[in-house]
Amino acid sequence: MIKVLIERIIAEGLEHPYEEIARNMLQKAIQSPGFISGESFQDLERPNHRVIVVTWQNRHSWERWENSAARKESIGAFSAILQQEERITLLEPI
Repeated sequence: MIKVLIERIIAEGLEHPYEEIARNMLQKAIQSPGFISGESFQDLERPNHRVIVVTWQNRHSWERWENSAARKESIGAFSAILQQEERITLLEPI
């Protein structure tokens, strides 16, 4: 099992459109083989900073989703909303 940590900085005033796209993206991810769970957090100090923690069965499951047309389409929708490219960190238990 792995965790994927995704950090996104949303352009000011575009939080509502971001949340809508993020919900749609999560609904698609849930249907992807190997998806276990996902949580989304808002930074208390920087409200436009989001941290998403997604659990996948393995790295292969994550990479299949990461390279899928559905995810690429969603990331394309984020391009005008994010201040910078999302940052992804893969984590495994020790």
